[in-house]
Amino acid sequence: MNKEELKTKLAELLPALPADDTSTWLSLPIDASELLSVMPLLRKELDLDFMFCVTGVDWKTHFSVVYHLTSTKDRSTVLVVKAKVADRENPSIATVCDIWRTAEFHELEAYDFFGIVFTGHPGLRRLFLPEDWKGWPMRKDYSDPVNMITL
Repeated sequence: MNKEELKTKLAELLPALPADDTSTWLSLPIDASELLSVMPLLRKELDLDFMFCVTGVDWKTHFSVVYHLTSTKDRSTVLVVKAKVADRENPSIATVCDIWRTAEFHELEAYDFFGIVFTGHPGLRRLFLPEDWKGWPMRKDYSDPVNMITL
């Protein structure tokens, strides 16, 4: 399915959520509260059965959790879902690892580096950093006195 076909199917499936086609892959901006109603539809109705990336983005005013989805039957179809998480102090979003098993690992990484809590995750914990690490090193407000990196 090409980008235009995917855009048409998304418009039929989720008419209240306009897709953005201004970059290489079609993207679907949603609010974190819409995640559990949108993601199962994408998997079932559009056959996006493989999640190959989940990451966080710090926009200083809010976070985004970005999901890259594709179909193992049609590798040309890629959809990027960008879920906005408004609460910077206590960012949380539902897990999707019960929909795509690959999300389990990626959500651990986003938690470890951004501090985004994935509610319902079966084993949320630090992945790369020690359990006693203070802070979230990929946040723009993180202070690193050793390397003196500031953004």
